[in-house]
Amino acid sequence: MIKKIFVAGHRGMVGGAIMRTLRARGIPADHIITRTHAELDLTEQSQVRAFFASERIDQVYLAAARVGGIHANNTYPADFIYSNLMLEAVVVHEAFKAGVKQLLFLGSSCIYPRLALQPMAEDVLLTGKLEPTNEPYAVAKIAGIKLCESYNRQYGSSHGIDYRSVMPTNLYGPGDSYHPENSHVLPAMIRRFHEARVANLPSATIWGTGTPKREFLYVDDMAAACIHVMQLPRATLDLHVQPMQGHINVGSGQDLSIAELAELVKVAVGYQGAIEFDTSKPDGTPRKLLDVSCLNELGWKASTPLKDGIARAYEDFLRSTRTSG
Repeated sequence: MIKKIFVAGHRGMVGGAIMRTLRARGIPADHIITRTHAELDLTEQSQVRAFFASERIDQVYLAAARVGGIHANNTYPADFIYSNLMLEAVVVHEAFKAGVKQLLFLGSSCIYPRLALQPMAEDVLLTGKLEPTNEPYAVAKIAGIKLCESYNRQYGSSHGIDYRSVMPTNLYGPGDSYHPENSHVLPAMIRRFHEARVANLPSATIWGTGTPKREFLYVDDMAAACIHVMQLPRATLDLHVQPMQGHINVGSGQDLSIAELAELVKVAVGYQGAIEFDTSKPDGTPRKLLDVSCLNELGWKASTPLKDGIARAYEDFLRSTRTSG
């Protein structure tokens, strides 16, 4: 029997990719349930309760979140912690109350300590201080992991629920935000190099020193990993996770410096000028590379090379620019 699946955050980059992947795998459109923010505010408990009561959902992909880069996290810390805490608490609790058996919560690699040993395995969670620039968001995401673990521990056997968590690395691709101030590093670079190329500028400036290292994963790979994890038999998953360490890292397993990333984006965009670095701007965490050995052992690996993914992301940027224009 085909399940009724709620993709929370379907207009976002990850939610959109999950929808594309579900459809590509043969799930009929009328079995994939979505709501816009105007139709359903996921932070409002009464609305979410009524939604679950009326829709009889079997499975939830909780991809909805308030997200942004360093600038946005520094500027709106209260908004980030409040919105994300409320959203995940309301959705997880009301899904449970409505009898939803399967839920997948999407976190973020910023949950790990700023100076964690690299690559970061799942067991380094809560072993050190977080990166200050996105601490409120990270705390909310950690709470989401613990929500899922706690509901499993208390109600897994008695109510047959199975709530799982995945921690993606830096994602990019179709549906990304290319906002000039509030976007993440890769889409921000795409916009900056594109505008420099169009204006024929002699140089383009990147925030920070260029030395921090980052890992990137194409968003459709992330969607495939989410569905893979959701479909794993519980007995198989239990061989790799623990009741109070139930999350799974999702990444490519490879990283590169921001300066190296800038060179790749520059080539993809076709910009011919120089790259300059504004060292007065913050770098953020020195390195963020996930240990993805657990997911690899569970039978999944990323398949999209970074160079190919950036080219597709630039095509998406051009489409979004034409549409907004």
